[in-house]
Amino acid sequence: MVQGNPAIGDESAHAALTNGQLWLQKTTGWWQFYIQAGAYDIPALGAPFLQTDEYISDFFGPVPVAYLKLVPAKNTAILVGSLPTLMGAESIFTFQNMNIDRGLLWNQENTVNRGIQINQTMGKFTASLSWNDGFYSNRYSWLSGALTYSSGAHSVAFEGMGNMSRTKFQTTATPIQNNGNIYALVYTYTKGSWIVQPYGQYSTFEGGSTRGGALLLNRTFKHGFSLPGRVEYLSTTGTVDVLFGPGSNAWSFTATPTFQYKRFFVRGDLSLVHATDFTPGVFRKPNQTRAVLEAGFLF
Repeated sequence: MVQGNPAIGDESAHAALTNGQLWLQKTTGWWQFYIQAGAYDIPALGAPFLQTDEYISDFFGPVPVAYLKLVPAKNTAILVGSLPTLMGAESIFTFQNMNIDRGLLWNQENTVNRGIQINQTMGKFTASLSWNDGFYSNRYSWLSGALTYSSGAHSVAFEGMGNMSRTKFQTTATPIQNNGNIYALVYTYTKGSWIVQPYGQYSTFEGGSTRGGALLLNRTFKHGFSLPGRVEYLSTTGTVDVLFGPGSNAWSFTATPTFQYKRFFVRGDLSLVHATDFTPGVFRKPNQTRAVLEAGFLF
């Protein structure tokens, strides 16, 4: 990765292991399990870059996702453990997403929480409800839910989560947003060579709020080529800095040309972030450009 306008203390170029992970799972029977273990890096737009060992030590450890799954009925599942969040359109790890860098809206969400989750399928509807520790706080006071309607090429999901209590506990993985609420409405169109996914997001927390929207696109071509893209805008209010200074706003654009041949893939991110109502602090200037190259094997 190379970047312009690196954060104070950051470098203009980096090399890292984004994913060196293994999965162990049991997917049949009334009891099942899933374990995901290894090394990972989670680059995000408009955020200082952390090395792989820093992410493991400061965030979710060497086993970021692991849970027991009970299936008492055909359309019912109960999950207990360290779970992926129900919130947002983007997932945590680079290989799970169209783009390498996570977006500005994603950076307002939690990614992994520990708790219990119930999934229920009812025809074209899928519902999930979870009691968990929100932003990895180890304080079990968050209620999360998602309701998805799917029909053919279309799906619409409403997602919401909030802290039923308050805590002073804060770490790198548990920011000020842990005392707050967040909601998202996600529409997905998938047909042929196209994926179109617009979504909106709103959050409140102690000292402020955010509003944002994003459009994710992916066009697949012949011979293993595809071109994902993302454009997004995020605005903040209040006295707490969760972006580029209190009350700052920003938009971003990302394009990720991708090639995959069987198990091998290579892709590159080209991105631009521009901030308005910018307050110099972590970053000296309101613009940041990045170019990222990622290559690897899926097996």
